[in-house]
Amino acid sequence: MERLFLRRGDVASNFPVSSWQSVMFSEFEAQMSSEARPFPCVFGVTGHRQDQLRYLFLDPYDVAVLGEQLAQYVSEARSFGPNTSLIVFTRPRPVQTLDAYYRKMWLTLDQLARLDKNPWPSDIPEQIDHPMWEFSFAGEPIFVVCTTPAHVMRQSRRSSAFMLTFQPRWVFEKILGTEKAANAAFAEVRKRLIPYDSASPSPLLGRYGATDGREYLQYFLHDDNAASGGCPFAKLAQNKAPPIANKEQAA
Repeated sequence: MERLFLRRGDVASNFPVSSWQSVMFSEFEAQMSSEARPFPCVFGVTGHRQDQLRYLFLDPYDVAVLGEQLAQYVSEARSFGPNTSLIVFTRPRPVQTLDAYYRKMWLTLDQLARLDKNPWPSDIPEQIDHPMWEFSFAGEPIFVVCTTPAHVMRQSRRSSAFMLTFQPRWVFEKILGTEKAANAAFAEVRKRLIPYDSASPSPLLGRYGATDGREYLQYFLHDDNAASGGCPFAKLAQNKAPPIANKEQAA
């Protein structure tokens, strides 16, 4: 299987300056490297600076291709560094509603679960409404972040097209291994969020495993704190066969 995800230095050599890939990546780089307006996710900023992130450009938006690349990324991720993530870019399209992007994200995760060739990890609950639930693929628990062009107030979740970030759970375990380290990291993220977003930090943000928290609610944050963020599934891939083909164009 051909590896399609790239290192930072490979993007320019693979895509001309006028391409949507180059434009989207330039926007992302500006966001990650700004000193005047530091991006809230300190883990992502560090990963970008140290060239530990990997970048996948999908056109069309084919979940089967995404699944193949995500499985390969998971198998290699520990060699990329302790702050790695897979950043998935899609071609800019006419802007849809937040709810449409919300449904697109969850449909993607459900389809990935259907395509997954590995069993669900035995230590991760399959029911989504559980404090220890985490999206998992290729045997690896993964934190997911969705950003969209429909976000206005919450600029930390805004991008010029539908984007997904897949961050292995072990990244957080290494960084937040002690209570002191976790407190410092979350305090820094919150300090950056307050001036970055027009909306106040979401009350849904919290620590994985907290009895009063749900990890899935953090994958897609709405533009204000009044919107509820339920999930359309009680369990992903309730029927793994047959997988759903989705070659929908990215929005």
